[in-house]
Amino acid sequence: MKSVDSAAVTETHIGVVVFVGDRAYKLKKPVNLGFLDFSTRPLRERACHREVELNRRFAPDVYLGVADVHGPDGRVCDHLVVMRRMPADRRLATLVRTGAPVADALRDTARAIASWHARAPHSPAISTQGTRDALRARWNDSFDQVRPFHGDVIATETATEIEELATEFLARREPLFDARIADGRVVDGHGDLLAGDIFCLHDGPRILDCLEFDDQLRSLDGLDDACFLAMDLEHLDAPELAERFITWYAEFAADPAPPSLRHHYTAYRAFVRAKVACLRTAQGDPDAAAEARAYAAIALRHLRAGRVGLILVGGLPGTGKSTLADALADRLGCSLLSSDRTRKELAGLAPLDPAAAPYGTGIYTPDWDRRTYNELAARATKLLRRGETVILDASWTSKEHRDLLAATAQREHAALSSLRCQAPETLTLERVRNRRGNASDADAAIATAMRTHAAPWPEATTIDTAGALTDAITQALTAIRPHGAEHLWPRRPTLSPD
Repeated sequence: MKSVDSAAVTETHIGVVVFVGDRAYKLKKPVNLGFLDFSTRPLRERACHREVELNRRFAPDVYLGVADVHGPDGRVCDHLVVMRRMPADRRLATLVRTGAPVADALRDTARAIASWHARAPHSPAISTQGTRDALRARWNDSFDQVRPFHGDVIATETATEIEELATEFLARREPLFDARIADGRVVDGHGDLLAGDIFCLHDGPRILDCLEFDDQLRSLDGLDDACFLAMDLEHLDAPELAERFITWYAEFAADPAPPSLRHHYTAYRAFVRAKVACLRTAQGDPDAAAEARAYAAIALRHLRAGRVGLILVGGLPGTGKSTLADALADRLGCSLLSSDRTRKELAGLAPLDPAAAPYGTGIYTPDWDRRTYNELAARATKLLRRGETVILDASWTSKEHRDLLAATAQREHAALSSLRCQAPETLTLERVRNRRGNASDADAAIATAMRTHAAPWPEATTIDTAGALTDAITQALTAIRPHGAEHLWPRRPTLSPD
């Protein structure tokens, strides 16, 4: 780090920082704001030592210690946190705004955060803050604080949709959050990862200013911690960097979280910032309203992208439904269940074992159909409760079976999408005749019988699969994501439904 000779002073509502040469000295103001209390010297001394202790976990060579301040009579009257002075031009936020290359530093930051989370303290008290109910309570507190600003600072329809989508996600998702706790994902983390507090030095990043005044707010899911910085990068108009960072974090942390949870935590962090900006408008800040709207837009975008969904991909044999379902699962990073594979598994067969039989016989009787679709509903339920979007690949020619899964989606607070693949009959019959290595046993005769017995499916969106697969994917994504298919996180390992 280059030497710095200039002196400077910065001030916040809770402290003053004096920069002299290569040192920074932080003095805490004698204030009591309810959520923090620095009103007495012993409290400020304790807070200084706590700040140094906690921040040395992330930047041990920056937080040098605590110094006493002596009054004219020689007695100790206050305390300072003594730090190495960081070069202002190496702030991550500054580098991002100027378009400087930061990928290496961001990757190192992701590695450092994941490394801390892997060895961070755990306890029942910490785990409590990672439950579904704790997160829902924090959302509700923010909703209550933002509601007076509806229609004035944030559009009422935007705020209302944020509330609805956040509430929808949290409903029935206890197994997801319980699994995160059981897997040791809820830790004593940083709690305030902002790009303005990360400095990109030649020998690695320095991560400063963790949230030291409230242990509860620092007790959180490691993914929530990382999503704070992803949200901040997106607010700095760098969504590609945000996605790369959170992907790197997930890799370094070996975190199998579903994309929906990444989106949800990013939205939560953005909405908290929107709330703070709303409160600042009431204090007369002229720029806060625009900031609140920008953060609310980020929250809404991620909540839309992170909706847990149940997607029925159907069609007659040869329409390419399985090909489309598989491509969508890869694109959306979600789980895929197949009726053909499930049926054969229930029958004790391998997926490619032949089980051909005339229409409605063998393992394709109505009783076998009921067993198969009940099993699909049961497996889908387990995955939906873990935050997984599920694609179900089946013919869906029976209204009874469609109604069963529609009821599952409604009960599990999942967005239902219905896609019916369609292609000219001459093409579908050619595909059926020529396919190899497929779990389906349907031949041309079966396809004709299914067409005759298929119940109307008016609620489905028809997907033309006669052309290129990319065209069919585009049609499907438009139906599934009416607000746009942005923020499609990369594919990652999914949890087993068992």
